[in-house]
Amino acid sequence: MQARIERVQEAAVLLRLREGRAHGYQLADEVGELLGAGRVDLGNLYRLLRGLEADGMVSSSWRQDLPGPLKRSYELSADGSALLAAWAGSLRDNQRKVARFLARYDGDGGTP
Repeated sequence: MQARIERVQEAAVLLRLREGRAHGYQLADEVGELLGAGRVDLGNLYRLLRGLEADGMVSSSWRQDLPGPLKRSYELSADGSALLAAWAGSLRDNQRKVARFLARYDGDGGTP
């Protein structure tokens, strides 16, 4: 059994965009690497990006200065930065819960 990493894909996309603008294929590779999942599914990624843009978390523009065909480039907005901070807080909280669970499972009963 493997946990569904897709649920944190949004946080990973926001984290990557905090580092600077990126286009879809770049995000697919780098987010996949961050999550240890290989390249993420492009269809799911683009649906996520459209939703984030509709909610004002990211913005996009077409870039002609990149090699190859015209590419849509995404960047993080101020609201996206706030959402990323909320994700980080939630993930830290979940990390503590998982650590407690594993400590009990492993039988030491301690709290990290």
